[in-house]
Amino acid sequence: MIVKQGIILEELEEKLKVCFKDKELLKVALTHSSYANGKKNIKFNERLEFLGDSVLQLSISEYLFSKYTNKSEGELTKRRALIVCENSLHEIAKRWGIGRYIKMSKGEELTGGRERVSILADCVEAIIAAVYIDSGFQVAKEFVIDNFKDTIEKAIKNKIILDYKTKLQEVMQKNGDISIEYVLTKHEGPPHRRKFYTQVSVDDKVLGKGIGYSKKESEQNAAQEALKKMEEENE
Repeated sequence: MIVKQGIILEELEEKLKVCFKDKELLKVALTHSSYANGKKNIKFNERLEFLGDSVLQLSISEYLFSKYTNKSEGELTKRRALIVCENSLHEIAKRWGIGRYIKMSKGEELTGGRERVSILADCVEAIIAAVYIDSGFQVAKEFVIDNFKDTIEKAIKNKIILDYKTKLQEVMQKNGDISIEYVLTKHEGPPHRRKFYTQVSVDDKVLGKGIGYSKKESEQNAAQEALKKMEEENE
């Protein structure tokens, strides 16, 4: 069991391009509070999330302040909010494949915890804090900028979308008043972990399909796919 855990941590360190001097920090960053329930002396990542949020905010703030000298305080604040928002952190988490590494209770896992946006986003902040404690602010800042560079670029170009359904509506209605339809095509799985499949269409033409653990999530994912396809067609 110890060997297996060590191998898993090494695998994640390779993805993160970070070698922790104190492996325990990474273990704690990957431990959800549900795993610690009812167990003694098990540390979980909520305190690290608190610290990681501040390290992330400062790292991004300093980078934007230094690089984009022509932008006002208001513009920088708006861009920073897009970069450090839960959706952006979730995208980073998916890129790392962090869901499979998190320790959580069986109950949390059965209700979709490994894909839950808030859990994954919080874990990213906890890992940032772990890097900071292990190696200091300079290394943590470089880690943040390296991993968030694509997100920063999208934010500067105003390409980060928080609500894909609203954005799709805006794009489609540039050509006039168009009715967009979201259809739930099927759902499967037990009640505590039901998966929903949705497709979005205009005039019976399917623009995108999405899957989620709620109807809302599946609709957002369908709209996101539709926008991505449209962007690719226009390139």
